[in-house]
Amino acid sequence: MIALHPEYIIDQKERKKSVIIPFKEWEKLISDIEELEDIRAYDIAKADNDEILSFEEAIRN
Repeated sequence: MIALHPEYIIDQKERKKSVIIPFKEWEKLISDIEELEDIRAYDIAKADNDEILSFEEAIRN
């Protein structure tokens, strides 16, 4: 699990409006999301018995 160190931007009523995280944490989150998308695309391609797709074709969708 990623250790996050968020900071919040609040409005005049002290409601959270935005989050700021260190750039390295942002890069790790994006990398993990992209990897998860690849895994999901692979799972979909593997589950589809009608047509065989290469991994590259699966992740383009």
